[in-house]
Amino acid sequence: MNHSIQLFTVGFAGKSAEEFFGLLRQYEIRRVIDARLFNRSQLAGFAKRDDLAYFLRSLCNASYVHRMEFAPTKALLNDYKKGVVTWDDYEKRYKEILAQRQPQQGLTPDELNHACLLCAEAESHHCHRRLAAEYLQHAWPSIAIRHI
Repeated sequence: MNHSIQLFTVGFAGKSAEEFFGLLRQYEIRRVIDARLFNRSQLAGFAKRDDLAYFLRSLCNASYVHRMEFAPTKALLNDYKKGVVTWDDYEKRYKEILAQRQPQQGLTPDELNHACLLCAEAESHHCHRRLAAEYLQHAWPSIAIRHI
């Protein structure tokens, strides 16, 4: 299968600003798609919405967009954090949310090329950004996913 569209995912937790923005430059990220439910928290440090948009423009010549369609619901996120639902349940419910919202409707494959789905989680294996990327890949099989 020819993968002509490169879609990346990244989490900022555990990364310094130098490491984070260095990765985005290294992989020539053109657009960061913020998939977080909450993107204004002081706890996000350099990844707080307005600061992140500024740093992306200044350091990476990349754009920033917050796409709530990719964020989990507050109830689902809280249930997972509290241990009310397992990862398997979370994954199933999040995929149902994506199927309802159909976030691909507001995007084109071209907009995803060298774009990067962002959330806080350090690793992608138990993170909704991986599931969102896989959902987009299902919609457009020419997408190749790379977690950085």
